[in-house]
Amino acid sequence: MAGCGSWVFFLTVCAVSLFGANAEIKFTIPVGKFFTYELMRETFQSDFEPSSLYRRLQDDPMTFKCNRQKYPDLPEWLRFTQRHPYDNGFLYGTPTSPGKSIIEVYAINKRSYETARQIFVIKIVAEKMLPYQAEFFIKLREIEKVLPSSVQDEIKQDLQKLWDTQALEIVNITNALDRGGRVPLPLAGHFEGVYVKVGSEQYFSDCLLRVLTPEYQRQCTAGAKVKVPGGCNFCSIPSNCITWCKTELFDLTKQEPTPPAPTVGSGILEAGGDFDPPESPPSRDYFPDYIVTVIVPLILAIILCLLLAYIMYGRREGVTKRNARTNQIQLYHHHTIHGNTDELRNMAGNRGVPPPLSTLPMFNSRTGETAPPLQSDSPSIPLIMAQHDPYSDTLPRK
Repeated sequence: MAGCGSWVFFLTVCAVSLFGANAEIKFTIPVGKFFTYELMRETFQSDFEPSSLYRRLQDDPMTFKCNRQKYPDLPEWLRFTQRHPYDNGFLYGTPTSPGKSIIEVYAINKRSYETARQIFVIKIVAEKMLPYQAEFFIKLREIEKVLPSSVQDEIKQDLQKLWDTQALEIVNITNALDRGGRVPLPLAGHFEGVYVKVGSEQYFSDCLLRVLTPEYQRQCTAGAKVKVPGGCNFCSIPSNCITWCKTELFDLTKQEPTPPAPTVGSGILEAGGDFDPPESPPSRDYFPDYIVTVIVPLILAIILCLLLAYIMYGRREGVTKRNARTNQIQLYHHHTIHGNTDELRNMAGNRGVPPPLSTLPMFNSRTGETAPPLQSDSPSIPLIMAQHDPYSDTLPRK
């Protein structure tokens, strides 16, 4: 009997674990009302630990992945944010049309890489929009710090005093980065900022109507730092104070209704007269286009070619003129190098020639005449005999 009871208990635990993991959390939200849900890390932490009453639950870092069922992303009206793995996540947004969305939330334990899953069924019902709405910019806030319900109540209380009514509802909260704001510096005192939109059935108060005055428009357009008027400043917490120049009012009662959708026809052309094709377009003279496209570039190319030819060939100096300007010693040395080069090239084709004159102890490079070796070892005797050289007058003398 005891064994049967243990088996029943075991099956019950398994059934609860199985159905509890896939339990659906259902929400019903009217159109135009702000929805927010905080994903608590403690809720998923118990799924990662073994069922033991004596083991202390650890504070593991975890990240959340949210998407619409069978889709890779969230609905267009719903957003998710989580700043750090040790912070809770938030699902928030304002639905704009009726419908139903099934959201899958996966919690990933960054320590053990285990996952847990929850399903949210969000049903959106139709409801009349609040006719009077106003949007405020709070500079010293970030989206994660505003989404908790306690902070929303604090902001709502200040705006109720500004609107002079208690029937006030938060319509939407948007991060300033999603509206084109810049990422702040990672320093103390720098925040991203959030936009808070509220709505009411009551018309705007006198303080809010100051936004529509020409003086307000002139001051804010000039870029001056305009503070909230003294009689309209109901900011109890400094971090919840609004930026007066970024306040906007929306009167939905004066908005023009959306035009009706076009009527879809049968797709069959109605019977009528004969088809009258449009007339052919008038003739066009393409000669000016031809001149601009072909003739002008061709003329420019010819001018550039002539200029290049003049630079390359018309301004070159002749060999005679160049030799006349060259020093005779340098010119003689140049001819000697060329002569020796030609002689070595001729020897390269035939190995049976006598040794070159340049290898003899003394020779005349012009006539090829060799001189008998001198008996003197004086270093002052030149290698080339100057008396047989026509350029000997140009050589330096000691």
